[in-house]
Amino acid sequence: MQISPLAGKPAPPDILVNVPRLVSAYYTDKPDPAVPAQRVAFGTSGHRGSSFTRSFNEDHILAITQSICLYRKAHQIDGPLFMGLDTHALSVPALSTALEVLAANGVTVMLATDDEYTPTPVISHAIVGYNQGRKHGWADGIVITPSHNPPHDGGFKYNPPQGGGAATAVTEWIQNKSNELLSNNLKGVKRMLLEKARRAATTQTHDYLHTYIADLGSVLDMDVIRGGSLHLGVDPLGGAGVHYWGAIAAHYRLNLTVVNQTVDPTFRFMTVDWDGQIRMDPSSPYAMQSLIKLKDKFDIAFACDTDHDRHGIVTRSHGLLPPNHYLTVCVDYLFRHRPDWGGGAAVGKSVVTSQLLERAATRLGRRVFETPVGFKWFAAGLLDGSLGFAAEESAGAAFSRLNGQVWTTDKDGFIPALLSAEMTARLGHDPGELYQAITHELGDPVTKLAEAPATPAQQQKLAALTAKQVTSTELAGEKITAILTQAPGNHAPIGGLKVTTQNGWFAARPSGTEAIYKIYGESFLGTEHLTEIMTQAQEMVDTALAKS
Repeated sequence: MQISPLAGKPAPPDILVNVPRLVSAYYTDKPDPAVPAQRVAFGTSGHRGSSFTRSFNEDHILAITQSICLYRKAHQIDGPLFMGLDTHALSVPALSTALEVLAANGVTVMLATDDEYTPTPVISHAIVGYNQGRKHGWADGIVITPSHNPPHDGGFKYNPPQGGGAATAVTEWIQNKSNELLSNNLKGVKRMLLEKARRAATTQTHDYLHTYIADLGSVLDMDVIRGGSLHLGVDPLGGAGVHYWGAIAAHYRLNLTVVNQTVDPTFRFMTVDWDGQIRMDPSSPYAMQSLIKLKDKFDIAFACDTDHDRHGIVTRSHGLLPPNHYLTVCVDYLFRHRPDWGGGAAVGKSVVTSQLLERAATRLGRRVFETPVGFKWFAAGLLDGSLGFAAEESAGAAFSRLNGQVWTTDKDGFIPALLSAEMTARLGHDPGELYQAITHELGDPVTKLAEAPATPAQQQKLAALTAKQVTSTELAGEKITAILTQAPGNHAPIGGLKVTTQNGWFAARPSGTEAIYKIYGESFLGTEHLTEIMTQAQEMVDTALAKS
């Protein structure tokens, strides 16, 4: 992938989104349901798009919300709906639109006290907590966020009663019903004026912030963190957790500095990501330049993306840790320092997460549950305790409470961030040093991710790759041990292809959230071997895209 000359530099004024135009387009531009790119499309985590491209406009939210109401009714989900939003410019208008529909349908909606921004894991935590022990009156939720996507994007995600992202069958039903409503000029959508919806008896408030923060001591050893006398730094990246971190520090008496408390829908305070766009990605060394430069001021520092379901860890010893490095450390640490977790609690990982996690899990005697990309695949295991820890390579993770019971069933950026402080305080070494010790015993892999633009048609071709298209018996000089189009853990299609050897692998798949494709590669034999792997992988993708 070609790195932009702006990468890692402060965002120049000419690339900042025009927020008034963006919001105006949300209300005035109408999508054409005959155009595929303007229809409702749920990727790995909800519907995403921009009002500028008529892929995230008021009509989309009206249709999706009405479809969710119909889905709830059909499945007898009649408890409260917990709804939150992040700091993207399109999130506030989308919440207003959704509330008009939910109130008109008589759905009890739980909004944050004082209209506070609400992170994704906080919504999941609320749903799981409310539903625990219930036989009926289930709660569910909506999170309005495009995650770490650029400022011109909006996102809308449905979380059913299990608390995590909805399963494919659910999102397909909502997607199809939404597009049906769009094609019928929204006939059948119930709606009331926003002022009336705000005053409706079904519109209620919930103290998400203090409820979530007060419960953190059940999933993290806050006494160890406090007793370590660490100076912690955090950058919320202008996201939904911006007001949570100070409250966490006050509640648990931590020496924690919030380095940036600015909320600005242009995200002008960010450094530019690899492709010249503003993207609040805590795993990107380009987007994280501001915090990386402060690494020597803190014993450990961390950041989260806009809806706070992803984390980035900055250590004194190694700077920003690649996600796979830190996730491996989490596996090794958690299963050694959570004595009340059952012996059967497994490690969940996506097919594109490092094989080093598997080696770490095997050394600990833990089963590995490997799934397609998308955190929704881990929700059931996190809920019933069969998964103690679950992660995907894009810096998303969640894990059980100290007693082995469910915490959240969606990605949670807060707890892996704070876990970095727990392990540093307890062990006297930061996660960068701990990773180095692990690789000394289990091998030191090198990884690479290649990304390139892809049209919807090209994405479909990549998703349809088959084992028959791999004609070689070797990959980069090693015997191929597996060719996967289904995940080993649950046998669900991975939406692409993964090829493995003893010491390396690659996976090729379209992105579920952006108009790009991705090729992941990893080698335990060094950079030259990885280059061979990536070259062969790219040749295969080029051949697939060239076919009519």
